[in-house]
Amino acid sequence: MIAMSTRHILLGLLAGGPSHGYDLKRRHDERFPQARPLAYGQVYTTLQRLVRDGLAEIEGTDSDGGPERTMYRSTDEGGRELEKWAAEIAPPAPFVTNEIFAKVVVSILAGGDPAAYLQAQRTAHMERMRQLTAVKTAQGADLATVLSADYALNHLDADLRWMTTTAARLTTLTTEVYAS
Repeated sequence: MIAMSTRHILLGLLAGGPSHGYDLKRRHDERFPQARPLAYGQVYTTLQRLVRDGLAEIEGTDSDGGPERTMYRSTDEGGRELEKWAAEIAPPAPFVTNEIFAKVVVSILAGGDPAAYLQAQRTAHMERMRQLTAVKTAQGADLATVLSADYALNHLDADLRWMTTTAARLTTLTTEVYAS
Protein backbone atom coordinates (compact mmCIF):
# COMPACT_ATOMS: atom_id res chain seq x y z
CA MET A 1 0.00 0.00 0.00
CA ILE A 2 1.20 3.52 -0.81
CA ALA A 3 0.24 6.00 1.89
CA MET A 4 -1.21 9.39 0.95
CA SER A 5 1.37 12.08 1.02
CA THR A 6 2.16 15.51 -0.28
CA ARG A 7 4.10 13.81 -3.09
CA HIS A 8 0.94 12.20 -4.45
CA ILE A 9 -1.00 15.43 -4.25
CA LEU A 10 1.77 17.28 -6.10
CA LEU A 11 2.01 14.50 -8.70
CA GLY A 12 -1.73 14.84 -9.19
CA LEU A 13 -1.43 18.57 -9.67
CA LEU A 14 1.48 18.05 -12.10
CA ALA A 15 -0.66 15.61 -14.09
CA GLY A 16 -2.37 18.66 -15.59
CA GLY A 17 0.91 19.85 -17.06
CA PRO A 18 4.20 21.47 -16.07
CA SER A 19 4.07 23.96 -13.26
CA HIS A 20 6.17 26.11 -10.92
CA GLY A 21 6.26 25.27 -7.22
CA TYR A 22 4.50 28.53 -6.39
CA ASP A 23 1.60 27.62 -8.69
CA LEU A 24 1.41 24.08 -7.27
CA LYS A 25 1.09 25.47 -3.75
CA ARG A 26 -1.60 27.91 -4.85
CA ARG A 27 -3.56 25.20 -6.71
CA HIS A 28 -3.28 22.82 -3.75
CA ASP A 29 -4.73 25.44 -1.42
CA GLU A 30 -7.54 26.18 -3.91
CA ARG A 31 -8.38 22.53 -4.69
CA PHE A 32 -8.24 21.36 -1.06
CA PRO A 33 -9.68 24.34 0.80
CA GLN A 34 -10.35 22.44 4.03
CA ALA A 35 -6.89 20.85 4.13
CA ARG A 36 -3.93 22.34 5.93
CA PRO A 37 -2.29 24.79 3.51
CA LEU A 38 1.07 23.63 2.21
CA ALA A 39 4.14 25.56 3.21
CA TYR A 40 6.35 26.70 0.33
CA GLY A 41 9.31 24.86 1.88
CA GLN A 42 7.29 21.65 1.93
CA VAL A 43 6.38 22.07 -1.73
CA TYR A 44 9.97 22.62 -2.85
CA THR A 45 11.40 19.87 -0.66
CA THR A 46 8.81 17.45 -2.02
CA LEU A 47 9.52 18.52 -5.60
CA GLN A 48 13.24 17.90 -5.04
CA ARG A 49 12.45 14.40 -3.77
CA LEU A 50 10.17 13.74 -6.74
CA VAL A 51 13.02 14.69 -9.07
CA ARG A 52 15.51 12.60 -7.08
CA ASP A 53 13.15 9.58 -7.25
CA GLY A 54 12.53 9.96 -10.99
CA LEU A 55 8.84 10.81 -10.55
CA ALA A 56 9.21 14.39 -11.80
CA GLU A 57 11.81 16.33 -13.73
CA ILE A 58 12.79 19.91 -14.29
CA GLU A 59 11.18 21.26 -17.43
CA GLY A 60 13.18 24.48 -17.36
CA THR A 61 13.54 27.78 -15.60
CA ASP A 62 12.32 31.29 -16.28
CA SER A 63 12.35 34.58 -14.48
CA ASP A 64 9.66 36.78 -16.10
CA GLY A 65 11.50 39.80 -14.75
CA GLY A 66 11.50 38.42 -11.19
CA PRO A 67 13.39 35.72 -9.38
CA GLU A 68 14.29 32.59 -11.31
CA ARG A 69 11.53 29.99 -11.11
CA THR A 70 11.88 26.30 -11.89
CA MET A 71 9.21 24.54 -13.94
CA TYR A 72 8.52 20.89 -13.02
CA ARG A 73 6.70 18.16 -14.90
CA SER A 74 5.69 14.62 -14.06
CA THR A 75 7.60 11.75 -15.67
CA ASP A 76 6.04 8.57 -17.03
CA GLU A 77 7.15 6.84 -13.82
CA GLY A 78 5.47 9.61 -11.82
CA GLY A 79 2.28 9.05 -13.78
CA ARG A 80 2.39 5.32 -13.03
CA GLU A 81 3.03 6.00 -9.32
CA LEU A 82 0.06 8.40 -9.23
CA GLU A 83 -2.18 5.94 -11.07
CA LYS A 84 -1.25 3.14 -8.67
CA TRP A 85 -1.86 5.33 -5.62
CA ALA A 86 -5.18 6.68 -6.91
CA ALA A 87 -6.48 3.15 -7.59
CA GLU A 88 -5.73 1.82 -4.09
CA ILE A 89 -8.58 1.40 -1.68
CA ALA A 90 -8.13 3.58 1.40
CA PRO A 91 -8.11 1.18 4.34
CA PRO A 92 -10.53 1.68 7.20
CA ALA A 93 -8.91 3.01 10.36
CA PRO A 94 -6.52 0.28 11.51
CA PHE A 95 -6.88 1.00 15.22
CA VAL A 96 -10.02 1.42 17.26
CA THR A 97 -8.42 3.54 19.97
CA ASN A 98 -8.37 7.24 19.31
CA GLU A 99 -7.14 10.29 21.18
CA ILE A 100 -10.52 11.09 22.72
CA PHE A 101 -10.89 7.57 24.12
CA ALA A 102 -7.31 7.62 25.39
CA LYS A 103 -7.98 10.90 27.22
CA VAL A 104 -11.13 9.48 28.82
CA VAL A 105 -9.20 6.48 30.15
CA VAL A 106 -6.26 8.62 31.30
CA SER A 107 -8.70 10.96 33.02
CA ILE A 108 -10.16 8.00 34.91
CA LEU A 109 -6.69 6.72 35.82
CA ALA A 110 -5.56 10.15 37.00
CA GLY A 111 -8.66 10.74 39.10
CA GLY A 112 -9.95 13.41 36.73
CA ASP A 113 -13.46 14.05 35.50
CA PRO A 114 -13.98 12.17 32.23
CA ALA A 115 -17.58 13.40 31.98
CA ALA A 116 -16.40 17.02 32.06
CA TYR A 117 -13.74 16.22 29.48
CA LEU A 118 -16.33 14.61 27.18
CA GLN A 119 -18.61 17.64 27.58
CA ALA A 120 -15.78 20.04 26.74
CA GLN A 121 -14.82 17.92 23.73
CA ARG A 122 -18.45 17.85 22.63
CA THR A 123 -18.55 21.66 22.81
CA ALA A 124 -15.41 21.89 20.66
CA HIS A 125 -16.87 19.45 18.12
CA MET A 126 -20.13 21.41 17.94
CA GLU A 127 -18.23 24.66 17.34
CA ARG A 128 -16.23 23.06 14.53
CA MET A 129 -19.46 21.70 13.03
CA ARG A 130 -20.94 25.23 13.04
CA GLN A 131 -17.81 26.54 11.30
CA LEU A 132 -17.93 23.81 8.64
CA THR A 133 -21.64 24.33 8.06
CA ALA A 134 -21.02 28.04 7.52
CA VAL A 135 -18.22 27.25 5.06
CA LYS A 136 -20.33 24.83 3.05
CA THR A 137 -23.41 27.06 2.98
CA ALA A 138 -21.52 30.24 2.13
CA GLN A 139 -22.57 31.87 -1.08
CA GLY A 140 -20.24 30.80 -3.86
CA ALA A 141 -18.95 27.67 -2.08
CA ASP A 142 -17.74 25.26 -4.76
CA LEU A 143 -18.56 21.57 -4.75
CA ALA A 144 -15.07 20.55 -3.53
CA THR A 145 -15.52 22.77 -0.48
CA VAL A 146 -19.02 21.42 0.20
CA LEU A 147 -17.89 17.80 -0.14
CA SER A 148 -14.85 18.36 2.10
CA ALA A 149 -17.04 19.98 4.73
CA ASP A 150 -19.61 17.15 4.47
CA TYR A 151 -16.87 14.57 5.00
CA ALA A 152 -15.60 16.33 8.11
CA LEU A 153 -19.14 16.92 9.42
CA ASN A 154 -19.99 13.23 9.13
CA HIS A 155 -16.86 12.27 11.07
CA LEU A 156 -17.57 14.85 13.75
CA ASP A 157 -21.16 13.61 14.01
CA ALA A 158 -19.92 10.04 14.50
CA ASP A 159 -17.56 11.30 17.23
CA LEU A 160 -20.48 13.05 18.95
CA ARG A 161 -22.57 9.88 18.90
CA TRP A 162 -19.63 7.94 20.35
CA MET A 163 -19.17 10.56 23.08
CA THR A 164 -22.85 10.29 24.05
CA THR A 165 -22.59 6.51 24.28
CA THR A 166 -19.33 6.70 26.22
CA ALA A 167 -20.73 9.27 28.68
CA ALA A 168 -23.63 6.91 29.37
CA ARG A 169 -21.16 4.08 30.11
CA LEU A 170 -18.60 5.97 32.22
CA THR A 171 -19.52 4.20 35.46
CA THR A 172 -18.96 0.77 33.90
CA LEU A 173 -15.79 1.93 32.13
CA THR A 174 -14.40 3.35 35.36
CA THR A 175 -15.04 0.04 37.13
CA GLU A 176 -13.30 -1.88 34.31
CA VAL A 177 -10.32 0.49 34.20
CA TYR A 178 -9.71 0.16 37.94
CA ALA A 179 -10.25 -3.62 37.85
CA SER A 180 -7.49 -4.19 35.30
